[in-house]
Amino acid sequence: QVQLVESGGGLVQVGGSLRLSCAASGRSFNSHAMGWFRQAPGKEREFVAGISWRGASTYYADSVKGRFSISRDNAKNTVYLQMNSLKPEDTAVYYCAANRYKNSGYYIGDSYDYWGQGTQVTVSS
Repeated sequence: QVQLVESGGGLVQVGGSLRLSCAASGRSFNSHAMGWFRQAPGKEREFVAGISWRGASTYYADSVKGRFSISRDNAKNTVYLQMNSLKPEDTAVYYCAANRYKNSGYYIGDSYDYWGQGTQVTVSS
């Protein structure tokens, strides 16, 4: 069992930066690939970024490549999402999730067994 709590969301201007954190509790955090998803009002949830269980591999949606960076600190049971050059279309609730695999199924929401409650990110123009 893994419990996830996101933090770091907020209101930021276009071009600004935010860093989201996802703190995990439970002994098996290190056994899971992790992902960030987001959902904007009226839209479906979409994959944003993923990272393998040891952090050696990362994956990104085309819309955030070059602007967002995912990382993890297994000693702190925490995964991060650094978001730079933010755009209004990045406005959404961002969710952290724990994948049932160590290094697979990043893009598919059904591959994730545990989800956080979400944190709101609003980018104003």
